[in-house]
Formats: sequence, structure tokens, C-alpha cells
Amino acid sequence: MARGLREAGFSVDTAHDGVEGLELGADERFDAMIVERTVPRMDALLLVEALRRTGHEVPVLIVSDLAEVEDRVRLLRAGSDDYISKPYAVAEVIARLEAVLRRRQKSGAAQLLRVADLELDRMSRTVRRGGAAIKLQPREFRILEYLLRHEGQVVTRTNLLEALWDFNFDPQTNVIDVHISRLRARVDRGHDRRLIHTVRGSGYMVRDGA
Repeated sequence: MARGLREAGFSVDTAHDGVEGLELGADERFDAMIVERTVPRMDALLLVEALRRTGHEVPVLIVSDLAEVEDRVRLLRAGSDDYISKPYAVAEVIARLEAVLRRRQKSGAAQLLRVADLELDRMSRTVRRGGAAIKLQPREFRILEYLLRHEGQVVTRTNLLEALWDFNFDPQTNVIDVHISRLRARVDRGHDRRLIHTVRGSGYMVRDGA
């Protein structure tokens, strides 16, 4: 599922149990969660209830092979936003994910990431700087989105490889540097202020400033 979502242009982080999932879900930088019904350590029902008790409104999609209507009702009443039955097609997951994100957008939740005059729209998958559209490849879009989500923070090459690639790369590979170089050419070229910075020996950072 993670691979299919990444190929569709989403930035994906994964958790291996409910406790880790709850910690990720409590981070407001995420737009949505997809949760296995019987995830270890804390099942989906308890996870959703814990999120809602603390006021977090991140949309939650439940994936389950349990067919009982009562189970679906309990999950929806606990605060989940949709329910996907197994077996599923990734295309259906994406469609349902897009639907809950549209509902969230209509409810007023921000879908824009901005630094200075650079703007990335998660829903329309568009990028503009100074009002001018910037055309990015899907991988470039995901890298820029990840950097913007971590504005002002150092993002290492390993961070990007783990978050946006499904392969075990040699940490010394230059694949990240190549993509960053192309992204910087599209975002910063022709502008007085650089927004994508190299942090020597560490990685990269998006920030407004020299």
C-alpha cells in the first residue's frame, strides 16, 4: 500500500504498531492516517479513541477483514472517517483517501505549505513561486513537500531515502543530490533569495534566508 501511495504522489511514513501509530497521528503535519484494524499493541479502535480524546482531528481510514456491521459502527462512532474492507485495491484506497482529504479541505483545514513566496498545494499537487507555476516531476514534488513539512530543520539524505524510496540504497549514493540539484534549479533559479539550502556534512533545509 505504501508503495502504491508513493507512486500516486503521496508522501508516506509507516508505523509498525498502534503505539507508534498514535505518536505519528498526534503530529499535526500529517494529512491522514490509514490504520490496520488489528494493529499490534494498540488496536485501531483504541488508537482512534485516544486521538480524538486529545483533540486531534487527522482523518483516519480503517482497513480490516472483519465484516461485522457492529465493528464498523463502533469505529465510525469512535471517530474514524472511513472503512475499507479486505481484500482491497490500492486504487480504492487512494480514492477514499482523496475523498476524506477533500472533506477536510472544505472544512477549512490548511492544504498549503508556504515558505516566503513558495507555495505547494497538496490537494491540487501544484507548486508556485512568486505566483508563477513550477512544473515538478512526482518525485521532485514529494521531496519538496517533505522539505517544506520540515521547514527550518535539517533533513538528511537518509531521511529522504527512507521516507520517499522503497529501496535499500547505499547511504553514499548520490541519487538524492541529483534530485535536489534539479529541484533547486526549478525552485531557486532566477530568484534573489535561495530557499533550498545545503547544510554541509548533514543534508538539506528549506528556509527563507541566505
